[in-house]
Amino acid sequence: MSRKSISLYLIIASISFLSGCWSQKELNELAIISATSIDKNEEGQYVKTIQLINPSNVAGGLQGGGGGQSPAVTVYSVTGDSVLEAHFNASSKISRKLYHAHANLIVFSEEVAQEDGIEDVLDAFERDPEIRPTARVVIAHNTKAGDLLKSLTAVDKIPAEKVNGTLEFTEQYRGTNLEVTLQDVIKTLTSEGKEPVISGFSIKGDIEQGKKMDNILKSEQDTTLETDGLAIFKEGKLIDWYQEDMAKGVIWILDKIKQTDVELDRDGKKNAIVYNVIRQKTEVSADTKHDMPTITINVRAEGDIREVRTSINLKDPKVILELEKELEEKIKKLLEDTVMRTQQNKTDIFGFGEEVHRSNPEKWKKLKSDWNDNYFSNLNVEVKVEAFVRRSGLRTNSYFSEMKDK
Repeated sequence: MSRKSISLYLIIASISFLSGCWSQKELNELAIISATSIDKNEEGQYVKTIQLINPSNVAGGLQGGGGGQSPAVTVYSVTGDSVLEAHFNASSKISRKLYHAHANLIVFSEEVAQEDGIEDVLDAFERDPEIRPTARVVIAHNTKAGDLLKSLTAVDKIPAEKVNGTLEFTEQYRGTNLEVTLQDVIKTLTSEGKEPVISGFSIKGDIEQGKKMDNILKSEQDTTLETDGLAIFKEGKLIDWYQEDMAKGVIWILDKIKQTDVELDRDGKKNAIVYNVIRQKTEVSADTKHDMPTITINVRAEGDIREVRTSINLKDPKVILELEKELEEKIKKLLEDTVMRTQQNKTDIFGFGEEVHRSNPEKWKKLKSDWNDNYFSNLNVEVKVEAFVRRSGLRTNSYFSEMKDK
């Protein structure tokens, strides 16, 4: 037998060992999940809400909600004594295989986070091989988690995309929220010396109206989904909510600020000057020489003057130095107030314990068992801030100065 004949025989013989597409699924056999949420009912059962994508109603992209007369998503709610049982019970309502691989949002209700804690429900999500570890996690504030998924949104056809997009932009430009993933939460829960912080979301307006197509066929919606502070956790349970400046302080200490604004009062006017932070670096260090560690927070901020509503000479170097000193004091107080409130809550969301662990592992072994309640709450925390004004926008002095000189 020739070499060519032998090669051909081997090729043909090897075909019989190929498995083929044994696990293939057609699109019309799948129920594509975009988001899931967990609530609890009056009987103490878990209520799992599933947001499914209607492919035919999102043709042409995920933008431009309101272009059709049918919603881009369909929502089902099922109950069970466990998260997994609720998931399996969905088969009685849905005729297709639930497909989690595209789900990028998990919502927990405030009630579940406060009473049961998120530790009990996260395992079911992490253990499922289809669920993305990069799915974002949020806490529903002052509303049921399921209602967040049932509210239709106008610009983003799929509500899950609306939530994720809003989180991304508020973190990028306001510095009052964080994008937190499933793997981030679990990593923090299992770490020594740090507690989770998760962004909150709420419904503004009529909850029932938000579930109707009429809500997104208007130029101004009656109901919207909005970011709503930071959920603060201790030992897996939600214990407090931080809003606006307090939330910004947390994100600043965590070194997650990308851009944000700082307002200064001037000449009797409140928030007369707005400073836009465009670069910042926060470094946390621990001094473990004494029995009680000392934490130092060093902040270096650079930014521009972006709004002026008073007469001020921005050409004068002395004035710029004055502004920089005022900014340093304003940022310092913001961070000190945030640390003080968090110490009162006795939950180390900043990772000071992690820093002590890195600096002195032996000392950390002695402190970790009572870190939150005894040591963290009594830490001496020193805040040092350097702030620099780099630019003043397209003009130096405001037209307020020209008006005053007339």
